[in-house]
Amino acid sequence: MGLSFRKRVNLGGGLGLNISKSGISPSIRTKAGTISNKGFSVRTGVSGVSYRKNFSTAKNSGCMMLLTVLGILILLIISI
Repeated sequence: MGLSFRKRVNLGGGLGLNISKSGISPSIRTKAGTISNKGFSVRTGVSGVSYRKNFSTAKNSGCMMLLTVLGILILLIISI
């Protein structure tokens, strides 16, 4: 089993930077879950239980970016 490194730097207002061995990525946290450029997770009412989905780096990655932006907007509207 290999070692891993992950760190989240909070920028305020739910915005943050995730730092890992593979690089840096932005993310947004809301009451409903977290969205980043690598995927999203949905929070549940049970502590420690969540659903996580990673986006593929397939040919249609531009479409995934659009869906990510739309998802972020929806989560921001829901959290207000």
